[in-house]
Amino acid sequence: MRRVTLALSGALAGGIAALPGLAHAQAPIPDTIITGTRIPTPQERVPAAATVITRQDIEERGYQTLAEALTAVPGLRIAPQGGPGQLTSAFLRGTGSGNVLVLIDGVPANDVGAPTGGFDFGQDLLFDVERIEVVRGPLSSLYGSSAIGGVVNLITRRAAPDKAFAPYGELAGGTQNTLRGGLGATGTVGAFDYLMSGFSQSTRGFNALAPRFETNIPERDGFRGATGTARLGWTPIEGTRFEGLLRWRENRFGLDNVPQDDPNYSGRDRRWAGQLRGETKLLDGVWTTGMRVFSTEQSRRYTNLPDQFDAFTREDSRFRGTRTGVDWGNTVRLPSAGPFTDGAFGFGVTHTLEEARTTQSFPSDFGDFTSNLRAQQHTTSGWASLQYRLLERLDLSGGLRQDNVTGVEGATTWKLGAALALPEVASRLRLSAGTAFRAPSLFERYGIGAFDGFQVSTGNPDLKPERSFGWEIGSDTDLPAFGNRRFATASWTFFRSHVRDQIVNVFGPTGSTYANINRADIHGAELGMTLRPASWFETTAAWTITEAFDAETDRRLPRRPETVVSLTARLVPLPKVVVAPTVLLTGRSPEAAFASYANDGTAYAYARSNPAGAVVNVTASWQAFDQAALFLEARNLGNSRWEPVNGFVTPGRSVLVGTRFAL
Repeated sequence: MRRVTLALSGALAGGIAALPGLAHAQAPIPDTIITGTRIPTPQERVPAAATVITRQDIEERGYQTLAEALTAVPGLRIAPQGGPGQLTSAFLRGTGSGNVLVLIDGVPANDVGAPTGGFDFGQDLLFDVERIEVVRGPLSSLYGSSAIGGVVNLITRRAAPDKAFAPYGELAGGTQNTLRGGLGATGTVGAFDYLMSGFSQSTRGFNALAPRFETNIPERDGFRGATGTARLGWTPIEGTRFEGLLRWRENRFGLDNVPQDDPNYSGRDRRWAGQLRGETKLLDGVWTTGMRVFSTEQSRRYTNLPDQFDAFTREDSRFRGTRTGVDWGNTVRLPSAGPFTDGAFGFGVTHTLEEARTTQSFPSDFGDFTSNLRAQQHTTSGWASLQYRLLERLDLSGGLRQDNVTGVEGATTWKLGAALALPEVASRLRLSAGTAFRAPSLFERYGIGAFDGFQVSTGNPDLKPERSFGWEIGSDTDLPAFGNRRFATASWTFFRSHVRDQIVNVFGPTGSTYANINRADIHGAELGMTLRPASWFETTAAWTITEAFDAETDRRLPRRPETVVSLTARLVPLPKVVVAPTVLLTGRSPEAAFASYANDGTAYAYARSNPAGAVVNVTASWQAFDQAALFLEARNLGNSRWEPVNGFVTPGRSVLVGTRFAL
């Protein structure tokens, strides 16, 4: 067994007491975690490592995309293939990119039409997002398939409860012809509340192809994206609420092919998501029951026309995945029983229909490759959870869920957890263990590929789900010094998981198909330290150590660096001025070795690993007026050409200036 060498790293990031900042145009969400238990629970009482990124964090750090907002989250490695719009994967606690479940206001958002049913973290902009909750560890007992590594939940903005009309917006521009702007409004009128929001961003961008390739032009990969959100809520009586939400986004962007620039390669990604939800309290508030109907559709298209580098290759690939469903959820507040208090029992049923329609076409001078998928599957799930507090300091929780997917072996998952408050030593200790699974995607089950009319790849409808068992133990401790009882906060978490029946593409004498043949062993640590040496300065460091290995070959899994360090800080050098620097250090990681050939037969060798790299960002904000602020966002100050994914470099240095307001 490998040993993980642990050392508590120092820290540089953070926040001081809030300034009289910009008046947000939505009601703040309390400091609770919804994702970890499905029942709003104070963060320190959740028996799992969790990170909350607030609207204040998004604005003060200038996060533009979901991928950028998640780069400093412990245990989470973001692997982009360029800037906004480029394919971006996430590896949470060493698990694969298909093993991270993304929710938007509690509704699954993973792409049904993607090969592994994963999520592209490079597409979503954040103007309409109020907070992001990241809960690490197995969570299939609450959310079902794909929650092996953890769950990322985007929660959209809420209406202001005390204003009939509260507009807000921002406008910014900068290098690379970057321009972004957004406008929204929220309010409450009698029993009704509303939110409307629109946002757009465009940039010429950078060349994503690594400069080490001889065929680098360079050619920029631009991006144009827009989002729109509308919500209408009705609260006829206290404790009863009905709500409708519609969210749309569409992005268009340039792409590259390794090892050469591809000036005529472009993509479009569009997603619609909507839900209707009703909730009411019964039995004097003891029982809360709610019903939700939801639907999402994501369509992608990639087009590649001939160019000076390749006069023959053409591509026109289309992917469309839809997910519709109904979810019934309940929470029953349980009475105290001796030393047990704050009891709650949750249960619910979910039914989902997923459909995928994809067509890929790659004509070339070597032959014509096509791939098609027309398939659907139903999933019916039932879940239950129980939590209680013992002696006002020990929070106990447990969960159980059964998922049945059409034509797939059923999956029963569970999780147990405990969080212990130790006020005598200003500490909180947590321990949890559980199981999780990922159902095979529609592409893995039913996808068909042909070359010049001959079938060369097929899906496998008999695939079993990927399954995992994992546990974690961790603690947070406040350390006093210089008269400050929270001068520092030290945290540590050790985790371990075993994933079996991993689905991989295998080759045989008649072509390729998918099979459950791989196993993975993963363990590691998440270490953190926050320092508060002065009222105007706070700094945090997070150090993640990950040992992720193929259990059969004993080789490291690709794109999982052994070490990732983030250093963040929040400084207030002058009244109403906030400076928020970030340093991201990513260690070396293995890459799947492969070779490619140019049209003239020249072989291009690829590195077997991605080198270590560092990126430095900084954002500064000035609250010029009570309801308006000016900001400056600088990215990649050192103009690093680090390759987070083999062959694709980090976007170069950029600067953006703008203003943000809320009335």
